[in-house]
Amino acid sequence: MFKKFTITDKLLFVASFLSLMFSEILYFQGHKEDGTFIGIWVPSILAFGIYLKLINKSKND
Repeated sequence: MFKKFTITDKLLFVASFLSLMFSEILYFQGHKEDGTFIGIWVPSILAFGIYLKLINKSKND
């Protein structure tokens, strides 16, 4: 299953996962605003990955 993913896909997934974990740690340590701010990065990172996939696909067509 993971053979379909490129190194860029894997790096973006790891970045979004680490962002999620870091935001939860901050949130539960009492830094609620900072945790929420970093938590907002997760969909942005994933959306950037989708954008890169679409650009790469359009170049190949």
